[in-house]
Amino acid sequence: MTPASNRLFTTDHEWIVVDDDASTIGITDFAQDQLGEIVYVELPDVDSEFAEGEAFGEVESVKSVSELLMPISGTIVEINEELADAPDLVNSDSYGDGWLVKVKHDDVDLSELMDADAYEAFCSEL
Repeated sequence: MTPASNRLFTTDHEWIVVDDDASTIGITDFAQDQLGEIVYVELPDVDSEFAEGEAFGEVESVKSVSELLMPISGTIVEINEELADAPDLVNSDSYGDGWLVKVKHDDVDLSELMDADAYEAFCSEL
């Protein structure tokens, strides 16, 4: 699946849609494909604060457990509660219903994030 053009990406395979109110974060289709069948997603509590690059949860698949890393600093304002009962949404719709958290942030530095074309090129080299 080609990454959506309105998203920015990290080298750790998280995506973010930046919004003034609350930016949405998830893992990429590439990441979910590498992980295999996702069986559990651990997400933080609402109102938790995280720095850029800090682990904010975990994704457990039949193959491994992977940390989720925050692409920007901010405060969690919403978590995708559907993932508690349906973690496989991350596999079936990683750019849609499989989103992970929404984050409120102040000024953010997006210069380290990749657009869809740069992310696709990055993945092709792995």
